[in-house]
Amino acid sequence: MAKEVKTEENGQVQEAISASGQWIIRNQNTIMWCLVAVLAVIVAYMMFNNYYMKPKSAEAQNEIAKAVVYFAQDNYETALNGDDADCIGFEEIASKYSITKPGKLAALYAGICYYNTGDYEQAVKYLKKFKADDLNVAPAAAMKLGDAYAQMDETEKAAAEFMDAAKSGNEVIAPIALKKAGIAYMALDKNKNAKKAFEEIKDKYPMSAEAQDIDKLIATVE
Repeated sequence: MAKEVKTEENGQVQEAISASGQWIIRNQNTIMWCLVAVLAVIVAYMMFNNYYMKPKSAEAQNEIAKAVVYFAQDNYETALNGDDADCIGFEEIASKYSITKPGKLAALYAGICYYNTGDYEQAVKYLKKFKADDLNVAPAAAMKLGDAYAQMDETEKAAAEFMDAAKSGNEVIAPIALKKAGIAYMALDKNKNAKKAFEEIKDKYPMSAEAQDIDKLIATVE
């Protein structure tokens, strides 16, 4: 009985193999062109990355270094717009190299420059362009975007950005962002949300400066 079952199974396997082989033979041209297409995509990506993205990224990084000199001197207008020499400024870098990581970083710098000069609408425009997964820079950018919204009295958006910054779990940025979010929620009369933000500081970041007077803030939204 066992031999009969085994023979039957072997026959089914052989039939399956035979059917598969016949299907491959019938569709060999299609399979070949699919493989060629996949290979072409891989080669195209490698060429784009090696011969376009890497040189562009290097160019953008070089341009950023020039603008950062002015940024460090609090000369935000020149950092943004460039000088009459060889610095093109963060705005042009962000536009010209927008698909590169340095180009996106230039947008962040531009947003901070605009924020520091009091042009909050432009600050929002550029800060929204910056996207990154970095656990330090990304939450700092989100918090700065929240600050810009707060300056424009768009408190709901500010609170959302502060909470987004807090999601990073960054030991320095998160408690600051949570406190800002709580205060924003208080301004919106959303005391439950404010209490939740303040309690998160107390529970997760008890050693932070923001936690030192957090009980007083929690008491105000009870």
